[in-house]
Amino acid sequence: MPLSPSRFLVLATLVLLPLAGAQAADYVVRSEDPNVLYEPKPELPSLKPFTRAAVMAKIGSRQPGEVSSARMVHLDPMNEFVGGDGRLAVWAARQRRNPHAIVLRKGYLTPADIATVLGPEAMEETAPGIFVARLPILVSRDATFHVDDSVQQLRLSEDAGSFLVNDGRLFVTDSAVIGWRESTNTPATYRYEKGYRPFVLSWGGTETYVVNSRFESLGYDESKSYGFSISQYTPAQAKIFKRPHPTGWVIDSEFDDMWFGFYCYEADDVVIARNTYRESIIYGIDPHDRSNRLIIAENHVSGTRKKHGIIISREVNNSWLFNNITTRNKLSGMVLDRQSSHNVVADNEFIDNGSDGLTLYESPDNIIWGNKAISNGSHGFRVRNSVGVKLYDNIAINNAYTGINGHAKVLPPGSRDLELDPYHDEFSMVIVGGRLVHNGGGPIAIEQPLSIEMAGVEMLAPTSETGFALDGVLGEHLHEVFDVMVRQKKAVVIELDNVKRKVEG
Repeated sequence: MPLSPSRFLVLATLVLLPLAGAQAADYVVRSEDPNVLYEPKPELPSLKPFTRAAVMAKIGSRQPGEVSSARMVHLDPMNEFVGGDGRLAVWAARQRRNPHAIVLRKGYLTPADIATVLGPEAMEETAPGIFVARLPILVSRDATFHVDDSVQQLRLSEDAGSFLVNDGRLFVTDSAVIGWRESTNTPATYRYEKGYRPFVLSWGGTETYVVNSRFESLGYDESKSYGFSISQYTPAQAKIFKRPHPTGWVIDSEFDDMWFGFYCYEADDVVIARNTYRESIIYGIDPHDRSNRLIIAENHVSGTRKKHGIIISREVNNSWLFNNITTRNKLSGMVLDRQSSHNVVADNEFIDNGSDGLTLYESPDNIIWGNKAISNGSHGFRVRNSVGVKLYDNIAINNAYTGINGHAKVLPPGSRDLELDPYHDEFSMVIVGGRLVHNGGGPIAIEQPLSIEMAGVEMLAPTSETGFALDGVLGEHLHEVFDVMVRQKKAVVIELDNVKRKVEG
């Protein structure tokens, strides 16, 4: 529906204070019909297709497969773990021999099948429904591995160096996969960054489906060993194997004490929905590098110990992040980073996170709609070096700094590889509707934009008795801005003075 005058900036009896700056001469202010800025809310994808029944239907044939043991150095999908950095020595020390792996081929297999064929050296049922894997497990391209409801827990032994690599099809349904410390008969809880812990990884060309299951105490600080990962092969291997991007669903499940609760790399059409992520070490959910068309929805991410709750980074595009709740994470609740573009971030709640509610770094052309940022340790919404960002109907309440912060910044030398992660120190925003209430640094701070367009923003409950303080460009043009928005009841557009730019150029 079109914007109504009642949704324009609410001043009540407050005094507005401009803050000092040096930008006034560089910008011009004009009015605009507010309805020009109006856009309908983006249509969000339905989660109804992503159910347990749909996962079970994907299993297909249950023709029994084959189980064997083979040296890890002879298995191409294990190359990442046996070459360089002395990683082969990890498994050699634990197995006390040339390291072997369980290999699943040519059909449908379960943990019980492994235990029956290879015995306790590889897999043991230590109690009804409790299976301990003591070798790495490889699901080959022509195999389906199913951890089903007959398995209460699949324990991957930390002591013996077990982990799970999927190069075919992996299903975990109504079960649990746990990194297990046999020496203490407890989960392999986090101790330090480089301390080995079991992990689950699905390579390029694979399908991975998880529903109604639990993952605990997995992952550590080594490449592709982050906890639960869906990843294309490394660039060198991808050129050889020529497999498509991996895909999968992770739905209705729980993740505790993971290095990364979820990680993907060059993955397509992955669904991460209705999950709970608790006490992850680095990130709760971390889609990365050139992943596309993801659905990240209705997840609850809390207590991430070192960084952000949810982050998408390095060209994660054309995705939907909606109805997620992020709380009490060390840094930001959610981050869009490093040229992640054409995403929709809608109806999320970012509450009591240590840094921003939502952070956008160097990520243009994103839509931020109907989110709530409440009581976060920095800004409610922060936008840096990102053009074409649209914020509609967002709420920022009681954040330590500003409700909305936007700025351009030249990143310090050495802060990133500019060939891998180029950027422009420019930003622009459209801000329509929404409510900014009692934020410690004021409602909005804008520094060095290409343009800012605003309409219908409510600003309530200033923290100062003297009123609101608007920083940057808005403060420098305070009277013009409020003449347009309050007296004229129009949208305000602030943009660089192109005439002056041409003269100076």
